Amino acid sequence: MSTTRAVWLFIIALTAIRLSMLATTDLEFDEAHYWMWSEHLAPAYFSKGPGIAFAMRASTAIFGANEFGVRFFSPVLAAGTSLLLFYFARRLFSATAGWWAMVALNVTPIFNIGAFVMTIDSLSVFFWLAAMFTFWLAVEKSPRFSWHWPLTGLLIGLGFLCKYTNAFELISILLVLALAPRLRQEFARPGLYLLLGVFALCSVPPIIWNAQHAWITLAHLQSRGGVEHGFGFHPGEVIKFLGEHFLAYSPFLFLALALGVIGSWRRVNQQFKVLFLMWFGLPVFVFYLLLSINKSAAPNWDGLAFFGFGLLAIYFWWERLEASLILRLCAGAALLIGLVMSIIALDTDLLHSAGYELWRKDPSNRMRGWKSATSAVEEIRGDLEAKLGEKLFLIADARDRASEISFYLRDKRTEGPGHPPVYITESQDLENQFSFWPRYDEFVEIKPGMPRPDGEVYTEENGINPFVGRDALFIREGENEHVPHNIRVAFQSAEPVGTIEVRRYGKLLRSWKVFLCRNYRTLPL
Repeated sequence: MSTTRAVWLFIIALTAIRLSMLATTDLEFDEAHYWMWSEHLAPAYFSKGPGIAFAMRASTAIFGANEFGVRFFSPVLAAGTSLLLFYFARRLFSATAGWWAMVALNVTPIFNIGAFVMTIDSLSVFFWLAAMFTFWLAVEKSPRFSWHWPLTGLLIGLGFLCKYTNAFELISILLVLALAPRLRQEFARPGLYLLLGVFALCSVPPIIWNAQHAWITLAHLQSRGGVEHGFGFHPGEVIKFLGEHFLAYSPFLFLALALGVIGSWRRVNQQFKVLFLMWFGLPVFVFYLLLSINKSAAPNWDGLAFFGFGLLAIYFWWERLEASLILRLCAGAALLIGLVMSIIALDTDLLHSAGYELWRKDPSNRMRGWKSATSAVEEIRGDLEAKLGEKLFLIADARDRASEISFYLRDKRTEGPGHPPVYITESQDLENQFSFWPRYDEFVEIKPGMPRPDGEVYTEENGINPFVGRDALFIREGENEHVPHNIRVAFQSAEPVGTIEVRRYGKLLRSWKVFLCRNYRTLPL
């Protein structure tokens, strides 16, 4: 059997397994929040471009608004990324090297999680690697023109619409062209400018949206980077940043990758392949490494760097592995450890079944207990509505809970066009995407001829609030018997009416306090 056929059979079988697992857990709260985006399509959102929303809208239109529908593209994109890596490595080195690069990718824990949970990273890494491949094909044909130039710009642009970090690929391209003497002539040719022009067209939607919304994404990214209050030197954060990579990528695979990249540095100006792969990894990695001097970045933030770095490590170790049985045994052990870590990461119940307890909070808890807790909220709401004889609207204390409850509500009633099924606590701050959707604290303009409601609940410009006088349920995490200030002063009263607890293996997984809030009257000015 040829290597290429073996790769295809391996990927098809693995994708089938991954697809069969998609409905085995509740949605993680980012997935639920992105699903809400897909229900409110827009040119951009509070923190990201529109790519994830349009992808989820497409998959849920086919398979329905369920876990399988939301996550469908995740294993499909993982398959596409795996095939791209194989074909790219085959073109750079050999089919055998491509096979092992693909296997190493698919035993890496962070990639396996990304092949299950549907987030922006699944789309981002696919478009990054695709653009990297097409750019290689473009420079292969230099000085002849190739349509791979504008295609690369399109792929970077599509990646940018999913995750803004993909724009770093433009820096990689400019560095490769500037540092490779034979390619400097491309600065005087149309290919590069077609690439940049196509990318610029893709960047228009989020730029226009941000211009209309106070450039909120820039403020959010500054906050995520931890630099809104200044930049400090915290060595412990750097150690934490690097240490988390050993877990996310598996210890021995990440160690081999790091040694391969460091060992390749002396050849960066001697071999074009080394230069190309190095500069498709360094800009992203160095940016987040420097950011981690102030506040540790998450290990998935710089994940785009590890395609260039991974191929660089394959190139560095290949001859050494062929010449040493001991190194081949070590490589096999590293792959096996990565596979075991991936399986456990996808199903931590395996540890519990074997009698082991995690030494820290189980990360899979983020995908458990939402459906049953939401069912309990609906039961409380139904009982109270029958007793009070009126419909209650729902408010949650955070966007995570609001998104999960919105997804798992069986009766997703909304108060008007564009309204979410669950609101977050009213605030003048622009905190997340909920701030840009219709809110219960908004005042609606009275149109000519409309009857004025009883009472004098008006604001500037002749507006009314249709929620005034209504009751709501407020859901917050924990056992706290008190409600936040903005709930306490906006309602006449707020009393606890229920506690929802979800337990797993005897441990408390989720605890919510539910309050009945009577007679909404808006926050005092």
